[in-house]
Amino acid sequence: MTSPPRVVSRPLGLSAVLSYPPPSPSLLSAVAADLPAAAGTMASSSAAASAAALEAVQVLVASLADDSLVARDAALAALCDIAPLNPILVLDCCATVSRGGRRRFGNMAGVFLVMASAVRALDHSSAEREFLRKIAKIATAEIVSSKEFIVDWQRAGASLLVAIGSHDPDLMMEEIFLHFSGPTSALPAMLQILADFASTEAFKCWCQAAWQYLGDAPSELPFDTDVMSFMNSVFELLIKVWTGSRDLKVRSSSVEALGEMVGLVTRSQLKSALPRIIPTMLDLCRKDQEVAFVASHSLHNLLNASVLSESGPPLLDFEELTVILVTLLPLVSVNNGKDEHYASKGLKTYNELQRCFLVIGLAYPEDLCMFLLNKCKSKDEASIVGALSTIKHLLPRLLESWHTKQAPLVEIVKSLLEHQSLAIRMALAELIVVMASHCYLSGQPAELAVEFLVQHSAITDEDLNDLGTLKNEYFQDKRFEMKVSLAGLSELRAVCEKGLLLLAITIPEMELVLWPFILKLIIPKKYTGAVATVCKCITELCRHKLSQTNPLYTEFNASNETPNPEDLFARLIVLLHNPLARGQLATQILTVPKMKAYISDPEDLKQDTTYQEIWDDMIINFLSESLDVVNDTEWIISLGDAFARQYDLYAISDGHAALLHRCLGMLLQKVDDRVYVSEKIDWMCRHSSMSIPINRLGLAQGIGLVAASHLDTVLEKLKNILDNAGLSALQRILSFFSFGAKVEDVDDTYAALALMYGYAARYAPSTVIEARINALVGTNMLGRLLHVQNPTAKQAVITAIDLLVGEDPDISALLISTPLSTEISAALFEMDQSNDLTDFNSELLYTQSVALSACTTLVSLEPRLPMETRNRVMKATLGFFALPIEPSSIVESLITNLIILLGAILLTSGEDGRSRAEQLLHILRQLDPYVSSSLEHQRRRGCVAVQEVLVRFRNLCSGGFGALGFYPSFTMNKQIDQGGSRSLSSLPSAFLLPSRDSLSLGERIMAYLPRCADTDAEVRKAAIQIIALFFNISLSLPKQKAYANDIDLESSYSALSSLEELVSIVRREASVDQVEVFQRVVSSVCILLSKDEVKQSADASIQAIIMFITRRGKELREADVSRTTQSLLSSAISFTDKDSRQEVLNAAFSQHKELALLFLEYTLSILHKEPVTINSSEKGETTSESSADDCILQATMFALNAFMRGGGKIGKQAVEKSYPSVLSGLILKLGSLHSLAELGRNELLRSLLIAFQSFCECVGDVEMGKIFARDGEQTEKDKWIDLVQEVACSSSVKRPKEVLPTCVILSKALNRNQRAEREAAAAALSEFIRHIEEELTLLEQLVEELCQHVSDDSPTVRSLCLRGLVQIPESHMVKYIQQVLGVILALLEDPTESVQLTAVQCLLTVLNLSEQDAVDPILINLLIRLRNLQVSMNTKMRSNAFAAYGALSAYGVGLQRTAFIEQIHATLPRLILHLHDDDLSVRLACRNTFQLLAPLMEVDGLSLLLSKQYFTSDRRSDYEDFIRDLARQLCRLSPARVDSYLESAIQAFDAPWPVIRANAVCLVSCMLSFLDDQRFIAPYFSQVFATFVGRMGQSPDAIVRAAAFSALGILIKRSNMLRSLISRFDRAESSRNSQGGDSNTKAPSELQEETGGRPNDAQVEQ
Repeated sequence: MTSPPRVVSRPLGLSAVLSYPPPSPSLLSAVAADLPAAAGTMASSSAAASAAALEAVQVLVASLADDSLVARDAALAALCDIAPLNPILVLDCCATVSRGGRRRFGNMAGVFLVMASAVRALDHSSAEREFLRKIAKIATAEIVSSKEFIVDWQRAGASLLVAIGSHDPDLMMEEIFLHFSGPTSALPAMLQILADFASTEAFKCWCQAAWQYLGDAPSELPFDTDVMSFMNSVFELLIKVWTGSRDLKVRSSSVEALGEMVGLVTRSQLKSALPRIIPTMLDLCRKDQEVAFVASHSLHNLLNASVLSESGPPLLDFEELTVILVTLLPLVSVNNGKDEHYASKGLKTYNELQRCFLVIGLAYPEDLCMFLLNKCKSKDEASIVGALSTIKHLLPRLLESWHTKQAPLVEIVKSLLEHQSLAIRMALAELIVVMASHCYLSGQPAELAVEFLVQHSAITDEDLNDLGTLKNEYFQDKRFEMKVSLAGLSELRAVCEKGLLLLAITIPEMELVLWPFILKLIIPKKYTGAVATVCKCITELCRHKLSQTNPLYTEFNASNETPNPEDLFARLIVLLHNPLARGQLATQILTVPKMKAYISDPEDLKQDTTYQEIWDDMIINFLSESLDVVNDTEWIISLGDAFARQYDLYAISDGHAALLHRCLGMLLQKVDDRVYVSEKIDWMCRHSSMSIPINRLGLAQGIGLVAASHLDTVLEKLKNILDNAGLSALQRILSFFSFGAKVEDVDDTYAALALMYGYAARYAPSTVIEARINALVGTNMLGRLLHVQNPTAKQAVITAIDLLVGEDPDISALLISTPLSTEISAALFEMDQSNDLTDFNSELLYTQSVALSACTTLVSLEPRLPMETRNRVMKATLGFFALPIEPSSIVESLITNLIILLGAILLTSGEDGRSRAEQLLHILRQLDPYVSSSLEHQRRRGCVAVQEVLVRFRNLCSGGFGALGFYPSFTMNKQIDQGGSRSLSSLPSAFLLPSRDSLSLGERIMAYLPRCADTDAEVRKAAIQIIALFFNISLSLPKQKAYANDIDLESSYSALSSLEELVSIVRREASVDQVEVFQRVVSSVCILLSKDEVKQSADASIQAIIMFITRRGKELREADVSRTTQSLLSSAISFTDKDSRQEVLNAAFSQHKELALLFLEYTLSILHKEPVTINSSEKGETTSESSADDCILQATMFALNAFMRGGGKIGKQAVEKSYPSVLSGLILKLGSLHSLAELGRNELLRSLLIAFQSFCECVGDVEMGKIFARDGEQTEKDKWIDLVQEVACSSSVKRPKEVLPTCVILSKALNRNQRAEREAAAAALSEFIRHIEEELTLLEQLVEELCQHVSDDSPTVRSLCLRGLVQIPESHMVKYIQQVLGVILALLEDPTESVQLTAVQCLLTVLNLSEQDAVDPILINLLIRLRNLQVSMNTKMRSNAFAAYGALSAYGVGLQRTAFIEQIHATLPRLILHLHDDDLSVRLACRNTFQLLAPLMEVDGLSLLLSKQYFTSDRRSDYEDFIRDLARQLCRLSPARVDSYLESAIQAFDAPWPVIRANAVCLVSCMLSFLDDQRFIAPYFSQVFATFVGRMGQSPDAIVRAAAFSALGILIKRSNMLRSLISRFDRAESSRNSQGGDSNTKAPSELQEETGGRPNDAQVEQ
């Protein structure tokens, strides 16, 4: 706030009035610059420096007419920045160039803007009228000289005149009024000048100063008549002229000024002005938020001055104020929104509007109250909302005045409680809390208000998502958009919840209203969503009440309308059902620590998929224990009645209704009154829906709980329901011919009945069940339940059967002994079979798992099911092996149950060994499709099932070789074990054991032998154990006498021991040699098979080979084929039958001809040796060749093509055997012939491509063929190099075994004379080396070869050899990393740029695999070489060099840390400059590198700069802001390094990129501006300054010029050069020079030096 104005005796003009405003910031900074603290001088303040500064200003002014907009803007900004230092000098320079006007100087707009900035910076002593008049003449002369209204420069001229008016308003007005008379095209510009001048807030600032003075002045009038006269004239000017302006900014500023002046003018003048002021202010209140705030603030001041003035009665009566009230009320509702947009702006306006209402209310309290109440009765929603909000605001402030209006206020609130508008409900909820806090609510209205809050606290998330509910209940008024309404409804809920808690906690008077009324709000269904909040309120009330003398229960029982404890208990315990309900409902209800602990962490609770089942069981147990504690039969029956009454409170499809069934069932379990129990069972059934699975299940569980104590009653009820089900079916048929409602589906009824029977069996005591088993599962009673069709009903029946047969062995035995067992098995079979495996969900899978468990129980019990039924069950269930992996937990459980079922079928398959063996083979053959499936998870499941079935079979066979180690076995239930052993005790062992021949051992072994070489480790382990199990079983079984002598027992047991040992090895070790394991398995199998079994093996092997090729040929690798062939040979050795042996051999090998192989070898020798003519002299190459040699090469390729296409199987075998030689020969020729194709000779290349295609077809490599078809004829070197690498990659993937011999051939080709062949070999080897994992000797040789050839005379070979080195497999890279890094270091200085680029890229690759000790010795050398590459013209080179520099930051923490940090600081300027490189990849690389290096630079605050948005921005302005902040940090924290930074940055002035030169200019100027130590500045300042003025300022690149102009402004401001000229500049001389000559002719000697003026720190920092 300014100092109070002085009372003056002379008349004051407009200029005098305007001299009172507080000084502007520019003026303050100018005054601060002249303070004694700035009395020193810079050491470089000499005549030369002053002349340089003057020259720089002249250059900047001349640059305002630069051709580039960027340069012009930079010069303009620089001049505006330095103008406060010497405004007279800047004005003189601008006046000089302005001579001749726009015709001579093209950017007069920029000149005027600079002059306006300089004029604003003038202090009052320098702002002489004649000097300002001369400048004003320049501006007006240009404005009036144009016949057109040119906006840019005319507005700039207007800003200059406005700036002059801030010093001398009279002068400005005189200059303007000279051009108002007569027609002139400049009239619009003159009007704009007046508008701009009116918006300078001069009047507002003066009035604020006056108000402060009035507060401190004596009581008598502080102003004389002259002051008041002129102030009144200003007031009239604002009222009559400026408030009617079309310019919104002018009107707004005028109203703001009037708001400050209304208290200073006379009452008569104010009263006469009210008709003009009020409409204008009200109109502006309707504008956007900023204007509305200004207008509402001024309106408040106006009302305060006109209505609450102490000097007389109100100037406005209430009827006149009605217009204001009517206008403002809707605005209150708009500005009271909860949207984030209004949180900051609208809230201020809202508060100002309420202050206006308060002023009126203080003057006319009763009238305002009645007005607001009447508005609440209107139909306009905005007015109602505004009135309610205003009442809420004014009620605490006008409490005494409105005390008599309590009854009307309460009635208005009651009348609006049912209003449908969301906004009205929101305002009403807030008003209720305010009224309650001031004791305006009591009795029945208070209860209605509380119920209103509870009603809207009960809004659920489901309501928010239900458009029907929203439209019908909340938004009958369609003016609100749905999206906005949803957000508002959620906000309304939050407001009401908070309001309820405030009533209960902070307002003691509301306790009499809330207690016990709030208990009534727990029971109603419509308030269910608010129970959590209500419980919080009850907790707070109880906490307060219990501290008083009167206990709660006396008040509780005093009210007849209050619900009794049983109703409350029943309601709350059912509401516990959802532990994740909004508002932590369960936690608010519960006080049991154990239960609260279980649901304390909702996120952890969600991880358990069974949490709901566990939680419901905890609730039922809690209810049971509570009933036991109460132990009052009368109270328990009353609670049961309460449970029964509350069925209507819950939707049937909701889990709460299901829990209510269980709660009532548990309660009936505690009641001995059979009649009561029977009635409540009927009640439960009538209030349930058997077609809804969750309700059906809850009902069944509830009935089951009742059966624990009342089994007879339950069974009687269930029998009645079952008997009526047939009638229901008849009614359903008849309903088609009538218009009556259809009864529930009979299937659903049967499903519910089945579940009820099942849970009755589960919960009832076993002794009671056994006595009533006939009634429970009578002969014909349950038959109808098994033939339901509905899928969900089937699931329910399966669950029921599992409950019936799985709970008690005696019940299961009784059940299976009835004729019903066959029907049950058939029903289970149909239910499993009816579901498509491609269409399933988790619930269905779980049901099928339960069905398998039930089937297992039925299959296992006596009497046994018929074989046909068992086989049908097995056939129907085996398809589950094809299920997908997910959901894993359910699928794994289902597969486990399926395997257990197969074991049960085997155990119960027969009484003799032969029948069991037949059943075993039947099961195993059914599993064969899964054992040999193409999907790994199916093979794994199939092998595990086979293994488990064999374990069961081995357990049946006594007297075997013994236990075969440990085999994983699934737990079988008691019935299965009993069923499997019950019939074995009375039979002789010879009868129980099958013969060895019945196992078809040869066939079975060959079915599982291929799995021993499977790609999946688990399958391999299981297959080896299966084979061991087979032979373990076979050696314990008798054999037919005719073949008994074929088996050498000693050798067989030895081979079996070897096989068992192998089983132990593969279990323990995951990384064993698979080839060796397979060979040992085959070796043991050859010994263990008998002669007749070999014949079976041969037949099976033929079928296996056919199956492999037809079904899984694409998956087989060469290693698989090799191992399988070896096993077939081993089997064929034991054949004595010639035909059989020949059949096996033919199946394995077909035919073989040596001639074909010899022919191929000869053809390849020609291909490898034939030179190719290339018309360029290379290393030892032949430069001439006869056409006969071309013919030989052409013929060779034709022959090779014909051989591979027409050789049939024989030719294919020969090509396969010579694959490495063929491939390497074709690759080498590919290189040399592409070189010929570059010279226009394409014939040989086409022939070679045809031969290559034939090769691909011959070996079956489709992918390689596609590669040649796509890119084969590309002749550019980069293209065919990529082609060779793709071929090598394809070959490595398809034929990894061929990589070794191929690399041997190609590594020798690196020494060939032809450059193209060496390049082809290097390209292939660089790809092949990635696939050499196990051949360590070859890898070492290959690394040595590549290292030797990085000095090849071909840059391509050098690059490819290096690429090969960095692709050494990661597992072996550590061994060779130092060699690789040494090669990279050498090639970083390669004379060829492409090789250097490859070296940098490879360095980036290997650094991820390099250890600290490998990099340390060469770290500094790497950094130095990378620095040299960072200035490459190649953008890829620059970006990769910077990226590699950053990657090396990980190694700057070892012994080389100090040297590494020095290298960082040496590179830092270059890194900063390239942060804004022209190329995006370079920018990104530099940013990433900067972030990596920043932690090592030991500069505080640097990481904060890098986290700001401008660091990652691509805008030039953001980059310059970053440079400015970074330079400040570096100069403050690392001043010792600034010298080196400056040297590096100044060197970049010669960079080849304009943007880098501009960046260097920016960086140097910023660093110099932030340095305080003159020792650092002096050596650079003159050099840099001259460079900016000369070379950089005259650069042909606009971005460099712009940067130089900005830098000049920074340096001039920093050096304070211009201040030394302030007092010595002769204004008169300047005037003469401006009229008679150019100021540029002024010599430096004419300028007198001054030794004062140290740079102002505040300015430097700014």
